[in-house]
Amino acid sequence: MPSPIPLNCFLPLEFSPSADLRPCSSPLVIPGKDSKNFLGGAPSVRTRRLPPRLAWCCIDWDQLCLLQPLGSGGFGSVYKATYRGTTVAVKQVKKSSKNRLASRQSFWAELNVARLQHDNVVRVVAASTCAPASQNSLGTIIMEYVGHITLHHVIYGTGDVWRQGEDDEGGCGRKALSMEETVCYSCDIVTGLAFLHSQGIVHLDLKPANVFITEQGVCKIGDFGCSHKLEEGLSQSPHVCQQGGTYTHRAPELLKGERVTAKADIYSFAVTLWQIVMREQPYLGERQYVLYAVVAYNLRPSLAAAVFHESPVGRRLQSIISCCWKANVEERLSAAQLLPSLRALRASL
Repeated sequence: MPSPIPLNCFLPLEFSPSADLRPCSSPLVIPGKDSKNFLGGAPSVRTRRLPPRLAWCCIDWDQLCLLQPLGSGGFGSVYKATYRGTTVAVKQVKKSSKNRLASRQSFWAELNVARLQHDNVVRVVAASTCAPASQNSLGTIIMEYVGHITLHHVIYGTGDVWRQGEDDEGGCGRKALSMEETVCYSCDIVTGLAFLHSQGIVHLDLKPANVFITEQGVCKIGDFGCSHKLEEGLSQSPHVCQQGGTYTHRAPELLKGERVTAKADIYSFAVTLWQIVMREQPYLGERQYVLYAVVAYNLRPSLAAAVFHESPVGRRLQSIISCCWKANVEERLSAAQLLPSLRALRASL
């Protein structure tokens, strides 16, 4: 759980709170539909303020206006909205009937980056442990709006993607990613990771679906529901991480129940980079077989494809991937160590 700090220590000027913090249970109204609130159902009549230790993340509900839903899943729902006149994304985190502890951990993990601002990280604008007229919500998180296109969409051509249109050799209805795009995306991701790691934040669920791509082609790392905050001065967590993450991208040391370090994200980056190059799923076998083989037999996606051998850039990417997903944590490069070679590779294209 992040340490409480004054709200305006991390909010930009346009989101600075008023001196009078409003009740956090005020209903959010859809424009033109005064009879319905943000989450549906009858408007809340309770006016419950956040306790002083949570005042830093208070949301001014009167300034939040729903525009349209962007998606939903087991975690809850995401909406496009405006907050204080600026377009934002709003994540409504719901309670899990199966594992309420995991739901609470996920909500607070999202706020590990609440004070941070970086060009390659999705920024948290504000948050609240309350939600209007909702009995099934753990809280609400307001984030900068970066669009709805993820690296997964770009790689696999799924959804309404602005890159789609020309068939590639496989006839899948998506453009092939150039080596220049591949290297640029990689630079953005590793730059974001280097910043997060410098702040003691380990993402623990890095994968194409959690990397957003803006209309300007900039990658931003998002979805911090599995993230972990290392204790100050420590390179690894004193605790074993119990939260999930995606098994295809989860580092073998975490599968074995070992301590969390930033090198777990480097492993996930290697699998993600492989996906960018190959545009295939990393594993096709049964989940339990994959988990066992990754740990016991060092199973990894194949690097034998021609794309890794037919050009100097391909060979360099192969070398980076191979180094980043080594079983021995100490043999993997850090994000800060990776950056110079990736930037040099980008400059050579």
